[in-house]
Amino acid sequence: MEKQSLFSDEIVKLLPDGQFRYFPSFYAPQKATHLFESLLENIAWQQDPITLFGKTYLQPRLTALYAINDRPYSYSGIQMHPHPMTPLLKDIQQQIESVCATTFTSVLLNLYRDGQDSNGWHADDEKELGINPVIASLSLGAERFFHLKHHRLKEERHKLLLEHGSLLIMEGAMQHHWKHQIAKTKRPMASRINLTFRKIV
Repeated sequence: MEKQSLFSDEIVKLLPDGQFRYFPSFYAPQKATHLFESLLENIAWQQDPITLFGKTYLQPRLTALYAINDRPYSYSGIQMHPHPMTPLLKDIQQQIESVCATTFTSVLLNLYRDGQDSNGWHADDEKELGINPVIASLSLGAERFFHLKHHRLKEERHKLLLEHGSLLIMEGAMQHHWKHQIAKTKRPMASRINLTFRKIV
């Protein structure tokens, strides 16, 4: 179910056990391209090993963690220690907070180099994020499909194309009842940077 928003280009999607808000043009194309190029060049990207079902391999994407404090963030057996928030990241954070009823402490960045880079089914439900966390996700670069599925309601599956310069905000109890992913694709695909702002408590 979708409802009207006070923002002309905002889409509000009401779901069982949660909701998301989507701004297709949070940044204009020229500004989004400038941000993409700056982050691609200046972020301290890393590729961590991850162990699943007893096998260890490199994550199929590059990541980086920045924060206003020194609190680490752990997921899938990986513990990341943050770099100090840069002026550019602080500016992006403030602009995103202007449309969120929350403040953030950290941003986890993902660099998808091509269509073979991905992020499998997961929820942002780590204990450091608290109950019902708000996750704000900014997309820059190549468009990729964002998949959602409900834990119990098998018919509740959704797909959203994340556009260059768009902002997705997941709210309510979504992280407790839904999983999401960026799947691999065989289609030729340029690079994409995703910034996921969160509050580590």
